[in-house]
Amino acid sequence: VQLQASGGGLVQAGGSLRLSCAASGFTFDDYTIGWFRQVPGKEREGVSCISSSDGNTHYAESLKGRFTMSSDNAKNTVYLQMNSLKPEDTAVYYCAADHLSCSSWLIFPLRRGYWGQGTQVTVSS
Repeated sequence: VQLQASGGGLVQAGGSLRLSCAASGFTFDDYTIGWFRQVPGKEREGVSCISSSDGNTHYAESLKGRFTMSSDNAKNTVYLQMNSLKPEDTAVYYCAADHLSCSSWLIFPLRRGYWGQGTQVTVSS
């Protein structure tokens, strides 16, 4: 089982990045897939997720309107389009897969299930 996150980098405030998460070794459609982020020394934060039960996408309230998550089931890949980036968006972004409820997982970002290695996003002011 593998989740490979990519697409991070350095961007100026107001810019955009698109992260990708390629999954392999499990049945993609059966899992809730989530994006999370973490700054060293701070708690992990739920960003967005796609529910396996209904295909709906959920977002952290503070990120709605700027971040968009999508999936390509044929490629076993999810994406996170991040627009209007702010310095406070700087973090390591992780993708993960589990059977947890999407909305609950965002609120309580437990590290369970399958996790990728993370990709660094740095937003300069």
